[in-house]
Parts: sequence; C-alpha cells; structure tokens
Amino acid sequence: MSSHTTRFDLVDADSTRAFGSALAAVLRAGDLVVLTGDLGAGKTTLTQGIGAGLQVRGQVASPTFVIAREHPPLQDGPALVHVDAYRLNSLDDVDALDLDASLEESVTVVEWGAGLVDSLAVDRLEITLVRPRGDVPASGADEGTDPAGGARQVTVRAVGARWADVQLPTPA
Repeated sequence: MSSHTTRFDLVDADSTRAFGSALAAVLRAGDLVVLTGDLGAGKTTLTQGIGAGLQVRGQVASPTFVIAREHPPLQDGPALVHVDAYRLNSLDDVDALDLDASLEESVTVVEWGAGLVDSLAVDRLEITLVRPRGDVPASGADEGTDPAGGARQVTVRAVGARWADVQLPTPA
C-alpha cells in the first residue's frame, strides 16, 4: 500500500478552517479522513472548514454525544458524515454505526478514529494535529480557553492509490 506524508504549520483556528476548505476541493464521495490529535488540537475546526468547502447544511460541531452526524449537501456534491469516535471502545462499536453504508456517497470524517476505522477504506487521509502546549496566545489566556489561539502542527498521510496523483493543499 502506497502512502506519502506532508507536514506544515497552521497559525490559528482560521487557518485551520481555511486548510479544511481547501482540502474539501480535492475530496469526493467515498473518501475517508481520519483525524488524530489531543483535545483542542483543531479536529472539529478542520472539519468545519471541510464542511464549508463541501457546502453542506447545518452547523458542523463536535458530534461527541450523538457520535455521528450527517450534513447533506446544499448543492451538487457529497454529504459530510462527521463522526466522533472518542467514546467508541471497539470495532463492534464502529460496526454498530454502519458507516460503510454511507461511505460511498459521502465524505466521512472521523475524529479519534485511528486504529478503529482504518479497515473501512484502503484509501484514506490520516491527519494528525498537534497544538504545542507552549504556544500561548498573545492575550496571555491559557490556550485551552482560546480555541482560536495557538499554532497547530499538521501531518497529512495520504494512504492508497486514490491519493497517488492528488495534489494536497498546503497553507499559502
């Protein structure tokens, strides 16, 4: 299985959303995006950008309690299925969500999905976001209380033949 990796920095939440929107331009129905990162690293923020780029209906917010939320497209294009696998404990929990039923018609983004949803698709994007703890916003506020503050280090691993010839966006 082929893969290639890209690393870069995003300066704040706005640039994280902008990257997500740019990423949406290369996503298509059937794509799986697996997001990894600590709390507050920017997983949902990135997904908001993907949702904006795909022009889907509804506010993209963390589906922590509902576990999965579908956002239908406002125009032609795929729906966004946004999953928070944080509270899932096993492959049986993932199977119960029946994600493979909507995978071919949607772009599926799974937060906390590493090691749980990899078997859903041979071709996938694995995106890791790291928000260094020493990066405190200029206001002096704790970075945990300022979701817009602080840079993120992003690693995108494109896995499978689907991504072999796709030029992934990087920040300007």
